[in-house]
Amino acid sequence: MEWNQILAVLGFMFCRWQMCQTNIFLQWAQHERKMRQQTMQKVSFHARRMKRLRMRRRASNFMVVMIMSTLYRRQQRTIWVQPRPSTWWETVSSSWDEVDWKKNFRMTKTSFLCLCDILRPCLTRQHTNFRSPLPVELRVAICLWRLATNLEYRAISRLFGIGISTACCVTQQVVTAINVVMKPLYIKTPSEAELMVIVQGFRDRWALPQVAGAIDGTHISIMAPDENPVDYYNRKNVYSVILQVVVDNKMKFWDINVGCPGKVSDARVLVNSSLYSRGENGTLFPRWIETLNNVDIPIHILGDAAYPLLPWLMKPFPEGNGLTQPQVNFNYRLSQARMTIERAFGRLRGRWTCLLKRCDAHISFVSHIISACCVLHNYCETANEEWVDEEPADNDDFVDSEIDHPANNGEQIRDALCAYLAQL
Repeated sequence: MEWNQILAVLGFMFCRWQMCQTNIFLQWAQHERKMRQQTMQKVSFHARRMKRLRMRRRASNFMVVMIMSTLYRRQQRTIWVQPRPSTWWETVSSSWDEVDWKKNFRMTKTSFLCLCDILRPCLTRQHTNFRSPLPVELRVAICLWRLATNLEYRAISRLFGIGISTACCVTQQVVTAINVVMKPLYIKTPSEAELMVIVQGFRDRWALPQVAGAIDGTHISIMAPDENPVDYYNRKNVYSVILQVVVDNKMKFWDINVGCPGKVSDARVLVNSSLYSRGENGTLFPRWIETLNNVDIPIHILGDAAYPLLPWLMKPFPEGNGLTQPQVNFNYRLSQARMTIERAFGRLRGRWTCLLKRCDAHISFVSHIISACCVLHNYCETANEEWVDEEPADNDDFVDSEIDHPANNGEQIRDALCAYLAQL
């Protein structure tokens, strides 16, 4: 083959290769252009979609802001304190005499101001830019008025020029402050010096030796609680809690136990109390012994027929035709000495009529109210605040046959006391 033919064939093959390369490049370029167009369409679609989402989100946020601003304008306070007339309290604090104070607040103005000073550190509130706090004197007066009259909070709010919820909150705060600050000071087991005065007081007035107080319980009427109401339904067909107290010769409480359901007997309340535990383990009183008729007489308290006979708790002989004259005399002396606790209950209920009527507070707060009333009773008695209109306490004697202590020398001590009183 000639060289010209070979060169022609090579030139033709090169041209065909060039055409193939050109076609491949054109197809690649066309594919790239197509892919670029699809990508741009996707990017444009995504951009338009994101723009629509942003516009919707902006519109939604704008609507939320408009709604919240509208609600805020509707709920925004125009005033922080509803203006109410307070001229009544201003008149009371400036013009009432001691008789009016004692009649309405159960104590003189001097004792009232002293009570305010005791509670002031616990009741003082901080001044703010929104409103001024209620004075301590007004807070204490609201609480005392509630405890002394059992008046509903609606009437108290109108009387003192405050809100109903404020009257309720203030009463709870003052009651709590009384229990926290004053209860450890005014209700406590007597010291040895105080115990000597009490024992001598019972001996001088009723000729009973070694007596440190009298014990009894009373029922405080309440509303039926939501949980276990049957436990609080007592023998008098009312719902109640039991207040067990021990008083000295001057009608002041030195031990209280509050809150047991009304269905429980007095003896069972005693056994479940810390007083019983201390009496049984010998830590309630000092080991002062006085020998009468060859029998060692310890310090003890006086109870009625509902309580068990213990070395540290004396009760009367069982009533019946078989009583001897010395036993009758012993029962009479013991009954006369126990009148201190009946009078104490009368003064307690007479001063704080929230205990005389049904207490409408929640069951979780009833015990705090009763305890505060007992503290205020001792405070008034310590300040020599006389009280004339005494409400006689009810007689809740009920002997619990399950509570008995035959294996003790309580009977021997009682017989020795009976013989001692017969010799007087």
